[in-house]
Amino acid sequence: MQYLEGIIILICINLMVVVGLSLLTGFTGLFSFGHAAYMAIGAYTSALITTKLGVPFFVGIIAGAIVAGLAGWLIGTATLKLVGDYFAIASLGFGETIRLLLDNGGKVTGGARGFGGIPYQTTLLIAVTVAFLAVVVMRNIILSRYGRSFMAIREDEIAAQACGIDTFSFKKKSLVISAVYAGIGGSLFAHYMNYLQPIMFDMAKSTEVASAVVFGGLGSLTGSILASIILTGVPELLRPLFQWRLVFYGLVLVGTIVLRPQGIMGGKEISFVGLKKVFRFRLKEENSNNAHSGNK
Repeated sequence: MQYLEGIIILICINLMVVVGLSLLTGFTGLFSFGHAAYMAIGAYTSALITTKLGVPFFVGIIAGAIVAGLAGWLIGTATLKLVGDYFAIASLGFGETIRLLLDNGGKVTGGARGFGGIPYQTTLLIAVTVAFLAVVVMRNIILSRYGRSFMAIREDEIAAQACGIDTFSFKKKSLVISAVYAGIGGSLFAHYMNYLQPIMFDMAKSTEVASAVVFGGLGSLTGSILASIILTGVPELLRPLFQWRLVFYGLVLVGTIVLRPQGIMGGKEISFVGLKKVFRFRLKEENSNNAHSGNK
């Protein structure tokens, strides 16, 4: 039971980061290959102030989110005027820079040996609650005027500018929100693992998060949620198979890319209203079949 709880907590943590990146990549059209850096900033900020200053856990989460958001704002100001793939390359460089800084952080971050003694605070209830609130807030953002502006930039940035949208400002807002989500995810991760190492936030982690967004379907919040559950839960459940679990993980990713290149959801969403309609339709169908069989 405790092992299953741990898997659910990890799913919720990864969901936070994937949903945040989904706004930037899936809805705004900006690819980031260094997103683990914002997760690292949130994790180390929260870990440092809770262990060194003794502040409460929730203050640590807020601090991690704020510092990660500020980092996103600074990087956005410097790089978001880059065109095409250059932003993705810049984000990759930023990710590696943060990892190297943490690696050489000495006594402050623990360097490559890691930072331990972090209090365990991320319980199942906290992880599920924070993840649920994060999804609700993100859904409201996407359905708002801001969300429509983000999607307009993704579809055609020049046309969006012609319509009066300040594309640079909106892209920066998207990056900041995305970084805040990653920072919160990192804070929860730090207080679940009780120990941090820079290698936990390397390029492989950034690629894993980006793969989840593509796997779920660009421009689909539901897809990002499902991808987080599948790509986090399945490898953990298959851990008894040792190295074969990674083979299965790779086959799932490759199979999805080949058979469904648009991702699981393909930009579509599952809503409660839609589920109700499907349920009512099936209920009517069953009642109709029962009525026909009764007449016979």
